[in-house]
Amino acid sequence: MDLFSIFWRVLFFYFFLLISLRVMGKREVGELTLLDFVVSIMIAEFAVTGIEEESLIEGMFPIIILACLQIVLAYISLKSNRLRDLLDGQPTIVIENGKVDEQAMRRLRYNFDDLMLQLRQHDLTDFTQVAYAILEPSGDLSVIEATKNAGQVIFPFPFIVDGEMQRHQLQHIGRDEEWLRTELKKRGYDDVKKIAVCSGNREGNFVINIKADA
Repeated sequence: MDLFSIFWRVLFFYFFLLISLRVMGKREVGELTLLDFVVSIMIAEFAVTGIEEESLIEGMFPIIILACLQIVLAYISLKSNRLRDLLDGQPTIVIENGKVDEQAMRRLRYNFDDLMLQLRQHDLTDFTQVAYAILEPSGDLSVIEATKNAGQVIFPFPFIVDGEMQRHQLQHIGRDEEWLRTELKKRGYDDVKKIAVCSGNREGNFVINIKADA
């Protein structure tokens, strides 16, 4: 393959990949989940194949399949919390009001060295300075810093997402679905399916957003 052929193939796949990633959505160029990371590696490999091989189709066709698969899965995950959790994973609280949840860390195979490293990136070195630390599906650590002399920070948990109860969030605060339904009915919300997002805490403080088509 001569230099001119390599040049135009690289140029072609450069713009082809830009268009493909644009079609797949902004998430592909933001913080990568495990699924996004795998897809990115595969796309890179197929792009190299397309540059090296005589036929452009051998590189283009697999990338088009991956792009279509990502779009379909993204659309389905908008409608299905279970698929979204399966593909992207769930955020996990590893520190709550200064106390480290070692059981959650063992389940995630996440060690104290990793935790301290990510806390230092937030300019924190003491667990007691942390109200909540949440390990996101992307591997990033989101930290809510405790305010001095303010006591425990009340963190809002997502109790309902896309009209579906988040049972594990309710279990975390020692509540159940019946408690949530009762609290919502007091506020005039009888149909959980009409609620886009409901976040709150065990004290009964809620922030509720209704679906646009409800």
